[in-house]
Amino acid sequence: MITSKFAVAGATGRLGRHVVDVLAERGHHVVPMCRATGVDIITGEGLAEALTGADVIIDVASWHASGQETATEFFRTATRNLHEDGRRAGVGRIVAVSIIGADKATAGFVAAQQVHEEAHLSGPLPVRILRAAQFHEFVGQLLDWQQGDVAGIPPLPSQLVACCTVAETLVDLATDPDAPAQPDPGTPIPEIAGPRKETMSEAAGLLGARRGVKVVEVDGSGMPDAETAAAGGFLPSPHAKLAGPAFQKWLDTQP
Repeated sequence: MITSKFAVAGATGRLGRHVVDVLAERGHHVVPMCRATGVDIITGEGLAEALTGADVIIDVASWHASGQETATEFFRTATRNLHEDGRRAGVGRIVAVSIIGADKATAGFVAAQQVHEEAHLSGPLPVRILRAAQFHEFVGQLLDWQQGDVAGIPPLPSQLVACCTVAETLVDLATDPDAPAQPDPGTPIPEIAGPRKETMSEAAGLLGARRGVKVVEVDGSGMPDAETAAAGGFLPSPHAKLAGPAFQKWLDTQP
């Protein structure tokens, strides 16, 4: 097997940890890039050194809050730095994760991901993008935000997917020598989603029962792009790869 050197931006994040593990399990040389390892993709500190000799950058870095303006600025700055320092280091390509429906979003964090995609596609390095459905782990985050014994969650349709499944698919895309750079006319941006359509309130109810939190359905009309989401605009396209585990099965494996 031919091994490559992968620099992973956001290596200690929810998805990044799995990406690092998958790459290491497959025998690749991994350079984790995050502030804990002395690399700041916003200020550029340590970035040039981390990218020295790297063949591929995998960008799974994300902003810690959902505000559109700050998330957009984060993605623009980080993406520019990864491309510029990557080009100087001789990196061959960048592989980045986005969100299914980013091309339809007009507001909120998903709209910031649209800017993220555009910044990558306009950069000097070849880019491959993988759009993913919301993670199983996101359901717990929804409950955490409400901080109480009762949580109001809108019944928005989703096709939740496990982080580890996204990581495996992302690494597959990064290591496939025949995968085209995007945008490639006639080839849609690949997507990965879970095997089952469900609503966020249904999934939250399953997790809430374990946590002792009562989940009630609420009107989600005040959320960004609520009409688009309610109509299934953020569900996977027909060409998407669907892979388990489904949310209930994944939840049964959690401590």
